[in-house]
Order: sequence, then C-alpha cells, then structure tokens
Amino acid sequence: MTTIQEQQRIQAKFQEKMDQDELLNCMRCGFCLPTCPTYIESGYQETHSPRGRIALMKAVADGLIEPDEDFERSLDLCLGCRACEPVCPSGVNYGHLLEEARDIVNQNKKFSLPVKAVRRVVFKGLFPNQGRMRGLTGLIGFYQRSGLQKVARGTGLMKLFPESLATMERVLPQVPTMKEMKNRPQHLEAIGKKTHKVAFFSGCLMDTMFMDTNNATMKLLQLAGCEIAIPQDQACCGALHGHSGEKEDAKELARRNIKAFEDTGVDFIITNAGGCGAFLVDYDHLLKDDPEWKNRAKAFADKIKDISQILVEVGFHEKVKLELPPQVITYQDSCHLRNVMKTASAPRVLLQSIQGIEYREMQNADRCCGSAGIYNIIESEMSMQLLDSKMVQAKATNATTIVTANPGCLLQMKLGIEREGLSDTMKGVHIVDLLLEAAETK
Repeated sequence: MTTIQEQQRIQAKFQEKMDQDELLNCMRCGFCLPTCPTYIESGYQETHSPRGRIALMKAVADGLIEPDEDFERSLDLCLGCRACEPVCPSGVNYGHLLEEARDIVNQNKKFSLPVKAVRRVVFKGLFPNQGRMRGLTGLIGFYQRSGLQKVARGTGLMKLFPESLATMERVLPQVPTMKEMKNRPQHLEAIGKKTHKVAFFSGCLMDTMFMDTNNATMKLLQLAGCEIAIPQDQACCGALHGHSGEKEDAKELARRNIKAFEDTGVDFIITNAGGCGAFLVDYDHLLKDDPEWKNRAKAFADKIKDISQILVEVGFHEKVKLELPPQVITYQDSCHLRNVMKTASAPRVLLQSIQGIEYREMQNADRCCGSAGIYNIIESEMSMQLLDSKMVQAKATNATTIVTANPGCLLQMKLGIEREGLSDTMKGVHIVDLLLEAAETK
C-alpha cells in the first residue's frame, strides 16, 4: 500500500513527466475497447481498458484522483499488448504512456524487502549479465539431465508449486550445455549468392534457453543469402525493464546495444522475438531526451527487422522448396510483432508456402495469449483466463501445430496444450524452427 507521501510524489511526477499532449490526444471514442483483452475478460470494466487507463492517468496528472491501489491495479493488469494502437484514429501511443506511468509509480514507492530483493536480482543482477543468464540456464540444464527432474515429478514435488508454474516446468525446452552456450559464432558467411549483410540480435533468453531457435534463425539467414555479424558485446534488449518500471536500466541496456551494433556496417538488424524487436524499434523514443544518443538510437531503430520480414523480402519461400509431412498448422500472432513492428502478413506468407501442410487461420489470432513477458507469473489468474479463451480458438481449427514468433508466446501456447491434455496430438513451435525443418526436409 502506498503512503500519502508516496502518492504525493507520484502525483507530482505525473504532472512533470507524463506527456500531456498524448493524454489529451485520446478522444474517448472507444475504438480500442473491442481490441483490449483485459477489458473483455474483466467483464467490460472501463478501468481495465486503454481509454479508461488513459483517463485515470490524466486524472492523476490533473490532481483529480489519488494514485491509490485501484489506480496501480489498473496499470498492473494491463498486458501492454498495444492492440489498441493500430485501431486508434488519433494515433495515441498508449504503450509509451503506460511505460512512463509504470516507471513513475515504481520509482516513487517503497517495496517490501523481499520484493525489492527479487527486483534487484532480476533487473540488475540477472538480465543485464549474459554470463549469469548462462549460469541460470546451466542449472536448469543440470536439473533436466541429472535425473532431478524425474525425481521431482515422480515424488509429486511439483504439486507444491502453483499449477501454472508446475505446468510451465513440463513445457520448458531442453536447454543447451554451458559449453554450447559459451561457444557462439560472431560472424557467418552467406550460403550461395549474397543478398544482404545483416546483424543478428541474439538476445538473452533466446541465446540461452532457446539457443536452438537462434541457431535455426542464423541458418535460415545464411540460406537466404545473408552474411551475418553477431556482435559479442550486445546485451538484453531491456523490454522487461521498460515494461516493469525500470526505465533507467532499460536506457542503459539500449546504449550498450546501440554501441555494439553501430559499427557493423549492416543493412539490417534481425530479430526473431517479437517482444525484443518491438522494444528495439522503440529505442528512438526511449532515448528521445538524450542529446548524445537520440540520433544514434534512431539510426539503430530504423534497421530493426523481423526474420520473417526479411525472408519474404528476399523471396526465400520462392527460392527454397519448403515441405513438411501432412499436418494442419495455425498461427498465433506475437502482439508486439504485429502491433508495434507491423509484421503480420510475412509469417503467414511463409507458412502458407510450405508444401504438404494445410494452413488454417485461427479466430482472434491477433488477441494476446496472456504471456506478456512475466505477466503469466505475476498475474497468473488473468493470464490463464486469456489462455483458456485462446485454446478454445486454437482447438476450433483442429490444428496439430500452433506456430508463433516469440519465446513467451511459444511457452504460453505449450502451456495451453499441456493444460488441455493435447500434448499427444498438438505441438507448439517457433516459426523459424518449423521453416528450417521444412527447408531441410528431403
């Protein structure tokens, strides 16, 4: 619970830092309402809609209401999926308002010692340090390979954890060894005729827990004729920090990444995680008030491109025969890939070019699955409510393969498959893993 003094500080910072023009830009038209998952799943509560949250932010900034627990709850329950932005006739940058509001609240309130310790470990100790990320992933690998996983499952130990976390443990990928995680390439030549020189943003979780997907991404880029630079000094994108009220840490990670990539001389910087890509492409906004970095951030952001987009642009699906055994495939959009990076058609073009499969569009494929970074951990009830709705739509397609383009979405869909008892008949897969399989199938 925030104290009166904390509320006063928050209110003063809202008046000082919130973009008043952006707040006034909202016309209260309601076009955003049908696109907002929390508005729908909460039973159409206005305070859990984009329009309602903007009205609350404006009221706090104007001193009309206090930034109390109900206000914080409204911000916390937002997924940050930004589905409201493409349909907004005024072009309100809701995501920017949300991040600023969360940052003000979190920087001007006192957390309990346990919460403060966890936030410090996660935001300052773990994600900015790739060596520690490898260490944590290595521990998970030891758990998986040593027999401890079988013991934990066999003895019922996992029943002591919340159901969603226990189920999540069952869908984690088999992680690489420490040796594999440390032995990463820094440069790869194109296969065949060179089309572009690109850099690859390898990420933190993607280059540890999902390293096989990163390897598949680089192989696809090579097959597409891309020479690849993989800067060794790159860092976590900062999305988790930016979405969780740790904006200054996000800015520091942005500066590290800009510096790591700006001398590579590449045409594009390629990502394979919708959440990372959306935050990277927003670096110019993140650093807009930093005179030393704002132009460098704009140059960096202008080069960001999703793997699916560049594959379509170079005609990869026309040059390489893609074929798989018969199966029904559907696609679940990564919210940030679609709503921020504006990439929706490219993944579908690639999937529909695979011979031997039947593609079926999922109803409301553009609606958030409930993953949203760590949302499925800290807001488990709403996340599972969204996932249950998503699985109704997935099952209606009779798909045997659900494809997505973001690691969090992938784990969430695997979680849904497991919760529905469909693991014998349905699988979840990242699009690049499926495309490489299709390209290598003889």
